[in-house]
Amino acid sequence: MEELGPLSCSYRACVPQLLKPTCPRARDCKKKSHHEEKPPVSHSQEQPLLTTGELEFTGRRKQDYGPKVNFRKQKLKMAGFRGLPSFSREVVQRMGLYPILEDFRPEEQCNLDYCPERGSAIDPHLDDAWLWGERLVSLNLLSPTMLSMSREAPSSLLLCLAPSGFPEALADGAMAPSRSVPCQEVEVAVPLPRRSLVVLRGGARHQWKHAIHRRDIGARRVGVTFRELSAEFGPGGKQQELGQELLRMALSFHGRPTM
Repeated sequence: MEELGPLSCSYRACVPQLLKPTCPRARDCKKKSHHEEKPPVSHSQEQPLLTTGELEFTGRRKQDYGPKVNFRKQKLKMAGFRGLPSFSREVVQRMGLYPILEDFRPEEQCNLDYCPERGSAIDPHLDDAWLWGERLVSLNLLSPTMLSMSREAPSSLLLCLAPSGFPEALADGAMAPSRSVPCQEVEVAVPLPRRSLVVLRGGARHQWKHAIHRRDIGARRVGVTFRELSAEFGPGGKQQELGQELLRMALSFHGRPTM
């Protein structure tokens, strides 16, 4: 049996529908979730993040605060990188209050502006693992949407129909009726309320592709993604010194968008 892997959300409204269809061990997945009554950003903090950027062919507008990277050649340039924007300082500090993110130090921020009139979407994909580390942290602003998770592995998943009142309805050790389904036939829909925070890590980060479909953009939506450095750029890593310089620059919060 495969599991989605740890996927955390800081907003209680996300948790009841975290897995669709539901795996027999979704009770364990819920225990790994992190959720609070209050959104990670307030309405007033949301407004400075709603900036526009360069229009992409996917119908999104993009604004990036990070080094210029050639992922194919695994090279990067610091030229033009002046850190994350000043208005993100308080947001980053506030994210650190969550236990799952208390040691999270982002080196890059990407703002994506989605609009239904432009047909905005993002196809299923895995984020790079050479530069970017274990956790991908995203804020969903302006309107609710769905994060769609999919996997193309040849293996199968053991799925079950969640009873009413799940997961409390299942006694410890109890298993709901289940069936084996090929991974290619499964899509997990993760509801993202406005001003919610989602953290992808483990299998959800490295094995399951994530996407935002056009059908799930009903109004303007801004996604703000923060990424941390991989082990190669961390303490003891091959590019530790470069990683230290990237973090020093990123957390100076003097940034302007890099094109």
